[in-house]
Amino acid sequence: MDWFDFNLKLPITDPTWIFFLVLIIILFAPILLNRLRIPHIIGMILAGVVVGEHGFNILARDSSFQLFSRVGLYYIMFLAGLEMNMGDFKENKSKAIVLGLLAFIVPISIGLVTNIALLKYGIMTSILLASMYASHTLVAYPIVIRYGVSRHRSVSIAVGGTAVTDTLTLLVLAVVSGMYKGESSGLFWIWLVIKVILLGMLIVFFFPRIGRWFFRRYDDNVMQFIFVLAMVFLGAGLMEFVGMEGILGAFLAGLVLNRLIPHVSPLMNHLEFVGNALFIPYFLIGVGMLINVHVIIGHGNALTVAAIMITVALVGKWIASLLTQKIYGMSALERQLMFGLSNAQAAATLAAVLVGYNIILPNGERLLNEDVLNGIVLLILVTCVVSSFITEKAARKLAMCEMHLEEESRSAKAEEKILIPIANPDTIEDLMNLSLLVRDPKQKGDLLALNVVNDSSGSKVAELQGKRYLEKAAMIAASADVSLQQLSRYDLNIASGIIHTAKENGVTDVIVGLHRKGNIVDSFFGTLAESLLKGLHREIMIAKFLMPINTIRRINIAVPPKAEYESGFSKWVEHFCRMGNILGCRVHFFANEETLNQLQGVIKKKYNQTLTDFSRLDDWEDLLLLTGQVNYDHLLVIISARRGSISYDTSFEKLPAQLSKYFSNNSLIVLYPDQLGDPQDMLSFSNPRGNNEDQHYEKVGKWFYKWFKKN
Repeated sequence: MDWFDFNLKLPITDPTWIFFLVLIIILFAPILLNRLRIPHIIGMILAGVVVGEHGFNILARDSSFQLFSRVGLYYIMFLAGLEMNMGDFKENKSKAIVLGLLAFIVPISIGLVTNIALLKYGIMTSILLASMYASHTLVAYPIVIRYGVSRHRSVSIAVGGTAVTDTLTLLVLAVVSGMYKGESSGLFWIWLVIKVILLGMLIVFFFPRIGRWFFRRYDDNVMQFIFVLAMVFLGAGLMEFVGMEGILGAFLAGLVLNRLIPHVSPLMNHLEFVGNALFIPYFLIGVGMLINVHVIIGHGNALTVAAIMITVALVGKWIASLLTQKIYGMSALERQLMFGLSNAQAAATLAAVLVGYNIILPNGERLLNEDVLNGIVLLILVTCVVSSFITEKAARKLAMCEMHLEEESRSAKAEEKILIPIANPDTIEDLMNLSLLVRDPKQKGDLLALNVVNDSSGSKVAELQGKRYLEKAAMIAASADVSLQQLSRYDLNIASGIIHTAKENGVTDVIVGLHRKGNIVDSFFGTLAESLLKGLHREIMIAKFLMPINTIRRINIAVPPKAEYESGFSKWVEHFCRMGNILGCRVHFFANEETLNQLQGVIKKKYNQTLTDFSRLDDWEDLLLLTGQVNYDHLLVIISARRGSISYDTSFEKLPAQLSKYFSNNSLIVLYPDQLGDPQDMLSFSNPRGNNEDQHYEKVGKWFYKWFKKN
């Protein structure tokens, strides 16, 4: 009796074993090569060489590999667009264009001379081959993600330059291939460029609107993930439809969806995880499987061609990076990072060589012969190795420099702890997303989610319900890779529980939500607002969102006179600048001239990447002036103040009526900044509601009750 039917035939064709071997490679290649200080990307490529048909022939580069490799390639370009710091990119747009043009012109110029003079190729062959030197693929991009420097300006410049260079390269490829297909009429160039521009405008105009519509109606994580992938491949497919490579469409899709997917959101974490764990490694292994080491070694002419190609490609990219550095006065480390990201050849290079290899000339020869094909494969291997080593080295140094600066900044800055009281399941996701946006990602402090059970009721049902709410909050935080501490306590009332928890844990910020319906005075904004503001001197945000926070298109902040003299001024400016930076939306400040000058000075010095606008608002008593500025998809932020503080004004008592009248259909945050001095904690067992001498808070509570009862 045969217990095992084991006939080993290579290459392996069983899908189960193919997938198992790929997973083993993805798992162990980085572990083994990290010991040798070799970038894990090189491990994936070398593993592809070993297991491919030109190595030990363990796996064949069949249709499944081609599919996943294509997905991985699109994924790299998509993540490059998605991870880009749009504020930094717009600021450095000219630098990216210059790098892209130099990275195209310098290699193609050197390549034309060497191809004609040294390799003795014809004009069309030389042009197509030279265009391959110019193109590059962001193979090393996962390295900068791993080191957390993907939003540095040099990375944004390199990524933007990649889009420019590859677009020009693909245009050359499309024209050359069109000439040999009988499409080289006088209007071919013009028509191709027009099609690409029109499609680009289509993607830029419609994709964000479709995305915003979808995210506002469907909050399921799986549906959102599938929707984003569908948009990526729609963009890639449309770009292929007009005659260009799909990588350009995938990159554009990442750019236009950038604002809708904050980099601290659970969705971004899911997208990066799936790409880095599966699709991108598949692509890298597939690149390695193309490399035929035997042919390269066995043909001396192939080595000569490859040596010239490698030299031209590396020197051309280095000169382009050097010129960009000198033109804009950048550091040597930034030049290294730009060079590392911009010299790996893979995607457009492979597309070009395969097109040229398949074009048969009238004399029966191929436009690009086998020496070029094998030389290109070696070029891909060497440039990927060089790119990975240089990017790894530069990214590590940059991360260490930033870490040193962060440690100095952190030592001078109190540890951040954000408390999110949770009592309503409908507001949990909004409050958690808000806390993820305003928290400092460089701080090590946890988020704290709190559920308070009224001690007088002692209900086990309420306790179990509160634990379910906390678990939901923990799931949202975990999916964004942020730690959250769950706190549950019995207390005399909600306000007392929040205040005591905040003091016991050294909380620096409190974020509370508004219930959309029901008697809010009894639950949140009556005695709660009054008691919190008296009992805590820390920053308090009272928030209500009518749509998902990632679909907000603008943040409008109304700032009262003398707000710059409050001790919490710099903190709330930092919070909203960070929020605007992550969401990629503009932050519009409204204040009097003196306060605007202070705001502009702080933002220019510390938050220059944030897209900001400034407008005069001299009459704080009449917020009607803002109605023409605040649309339904804007977030209105009111910077208020506690009674007795520097920026407090009696006009604040009119604020509830004004907001109720003019801004009832807008997402809203009312913020009370940090206040120096001891909090006026009036809570006691004999007077659990605190003293009612402060009529301002009482009016705010009544207004919230009337507003939400009406809605």
